Amino acid sequence: MDTSVFKDSSRTSVSELTKTALVAALYVAVTVLLSVISFGAVQLRLSEMFNYLVLYHKRYVVAVTLGVVLANFLSPTWILDVPIGGIATFLVLLLCRRVTKNITNDIMKMVVTALIFAFSMFTVAGQLTILYDLPFWATWFTVGIGELLSMTVGGLTIFLLNKKIDLSK
Repeated sequence: MDTSVFKDSSRTSVSELTKTALVAALYVAVTVLLSVISFGAVQLRLSEMFNYLVLYHKRYVVAVTLGVVLANFLSPTWILDVPIGGIATFLVLLLCRRVTKNITNDIMKMVVTALIFAFSMFTVAGQLTILYDLPFWATWFTVGIGELLSMTVGGLTIFLLNKKIDLSK
């Protein structure tokens, strides 16, 4: 019996799991390191740059979602942020993969992804409105602008990183 098939399969599984865990851990680490600007009505969560990884490989849907869930336990609004943020991130990551599937230009994929994520910040605005009675539209605007800024800085970082490291592997 040829066991090389099983060895390659388990090596691939370990590699996939390692990459997933690494991205989730990086998301949490960047969010925690910059926690003073990562939460609230005006936020600049630079760890959102990892959202772009889903454009390169589907494994990162789980990795980023896990990172968001774990990081959101540190949020002052964790009671809503963990379940809503986790589910919203998961769905928006899947949406971004689907919407950008046939776009061949990487920069255009990133622009579309950034706009989708900025728009999706209504979930954060809704949480802050419920918990802190903040005005929904103004909060959606400020959180959306912060997300767009985070995604722009992060997009440049991921784009340049992909030039050095093939993120699709």
